[in-house]
Amino acid sequence: MAKINIGLSDKNRSAIIKILSAHLADQHVLYVKMRNFHWNVTGPRFNDLHRFLEEIYTTQATVIDDTAERIRALGGAAPGSMKEFLALTRLSETAGKEVHAETVIKALVNDHETIIRALRTDIEKVDDKLGDAGTADFLTSIMEGVEKTAWMLRAFLG
Repeated sequence: MAKINIGLSDKNRSAIIKILSAHLADQHVLYVKMRNFHWNVTGPRFNDLHRFLEEIYTTQATVIDDTAERIRALGGAAPGSMKEFLALTRLSETAGKEVHAETVIKALVNDHETIIRALRTDIEKVDDKLGDAGTADFLTSIMEGVEKTAWMLRAFLG
């Protein structure tokens, strides 16, 4: 592969790739959790939540792909195994079992808000300390989507 010369030092690119890899892990663990909840949710709002979860995990698949491709564009190798994701994530898994709708919503709100807080911190670091406005914009776009989803999930709680 040719040397990358995009105005970022190798050290900064490496730090940015590490940040993006943690976000990729969070995104993937959240994706798996949403699929799990989609399959196993119970309760009076089953149908609405079942459909909504499918909508948001489908969108999440695109975010995952975009994040992995951003890592590759910066010259890194995207983590791709559950072992790697679980080592990097800030989220926890949920075992496959029947779960009540309210429990699903509260868990997903918590995960989305965890991701938003991490994004806020990392956007500032990537932009101000590592000098990568492009990745900061990329992460900001992701954060806006996560904020919207968190709002929609909170609306289920009333």
